[in-house]
Amino acid sequence: MTSFWLTDVPVPTRSPLDGDIEVDTVVIGAGIVGLTAALVLAEQGRRVAVLEARQVGAVTTGASTAKISLLQGTRAQAIARRHGTEVLAQYVMANQVGFDWLLDFCADHDVAVQRVPAVTYAQNGDEAAAVRAEYEATRSVGLPTQLLDELELPFPTHGGVRLREQAQVDPVAVLTALAADIEAHSGRIFESTRAQRLRRHNNRVVIGTDHGDVSAANAIVATGSPVFDRRAIFGQLIAQRSYLAAFEVSEPIPREMLVSAGRPIRSLRWCPTESGDVLLVGGNGHDVGRVDSEADHVAELLDWTDRWYPGARLLDRWSAQDYHPISELPFVGPVQLGADDVLCATGFAKWGMTNGVAAALAAADRLSGRQPAWSGAYDGWRTGAVKSLFAGVQANAAVARHLSTGWLHLFEPGSGSDPAEGEGTVDRQGLQPTALCTVDGRTHRVSAVCTHLRGIVNWNDAEKTWDCPLHGSRFAPDGAVLEGPATAPLTRNRHAESP
Repeated sequence: MTSFWLTDVPVPTRSPLDGDIEVDTVVIGAGIVGLTAALVLAEQGRRVAVLEARQVGAVTTGASTAKISLLQGTRAQAIARRHGTEVLAQYVMANQVGFDWLLDFCADHDVAVQRVPAVTYAQNGDEAAAVRAEYEATRSVGLPTQLLDELELPFPTHGGVRLREQAQVDPVAVLTALAADIEAHSGRIFESTRAQRLRRHNNRVVIGTDHGDVSAANAIVATGSPVFDRRAIFGQLIAQRSYLAAFEVSEPIPREMLVSAGRPIRSLRWCPTESGDVLLVGGNGHDVGRVDSEADHVAELLDWTDRWYPGARLLDRWSAQDYHPISELPFVGPVQLGADDVLCATGFAKWGMTNGVAAALAAADRLSGRQPAWSGAYDGWRTGAVKSLFAGVQANAAVARHLSTGWLHLFEPGSGSDPAEGEGTVDRQGLQPTALCTVDGRTHRVSAVCTHLRGIVNWNDAEKTWDCPLHGSRFAPDGAVLEGPATAPLTRNRHAESP
């Protein structure tokens, strides 16, 4: 499931780290947060190194719809309900800063941007109240939104709220330009280099990898759910998987960025290509590793598109992982209490193009001893504590339930046979919980125990991966880490593979 943005696109590749190095700041993760922070610090004259476990754009940013918008579905009302209008105003201010910085960067680096309206629409009468609530929340903090009674779309709607002059972009083009600019400012980017260990030596942060150690005065962790998390930030996040597809259609494509006000989420935008405009449709999200069949969610999204755009030709389909904060606010702060030398940024609830840039700027400012006026919206999840505590209890009760049911499942009798092509199963071989799958004619046998907090992984039948239902770590069929808070692979069992 390769992202549309990466299909047939020549993205420069970079070498892994080769031996130990010393820098001023090490950034872990080469998405929008990591690369923006690295560029800002490199422009300040700092020696910067970026460590990316895969390649630039390989994870969330490179798989996003890349909507650059201050109207964000129903986020404004959710934040206002939890934290009040003052905090919502800070949040919008932060996103405006991220919006302006990113569009200025794109203009300066010839990255194409389309200025289009953003619309949150009601799919049915029940969602109309959420649309009005979003209108009222956004107007309360000065956004010039419009309430719409009707929308000219091929599928049913019950009104919407619109914000003009928002933007959309190719996220891989943005990341490519950011990476090139970092290197132009003497920053270094190392791909295929997974950060695996964090220690401190002589008052410096040392990040260990299989290719050497990076010693730095400080670090920024920009990995979605932060690695090296020593204050259980992962427990304040809900990992969510959603699906996207690109289509060639004969019908007119809406010239606005659209997202539904309720579930199942439907997200639409258009994308210009050399051969004509393409329709991007996303949604059908769910908590990672907590559904019976991911393939069914993909099928539902494709069926919806075929219903309202008959004859649509599928070009690509892919998925993305995002982290929804229990507090409804993003987080920028230390991964360990009392240690400001390692910061992280997370919890963008699928709106990372503006939030991610603002979070990167806030992290870079924090390392420089500055604090922008709007940074309170990202400061430590300290507001709305009582309501957030209740939501946290609910979320972590779900984690405990999936932890226990995963282990209890191992007492059920297994099939005793290898899975068919494209299938996976969790079984018990002796005392060892074992994840078995067959992909491309090869059967893999790895430990079914997630290396993060020992949850039992589940098979993702859409992407052919092992997904942990606790905090969203994901692994390849052979156990290699793909994303999430885990940094170590699933242990291979003896005779782990068979042809």
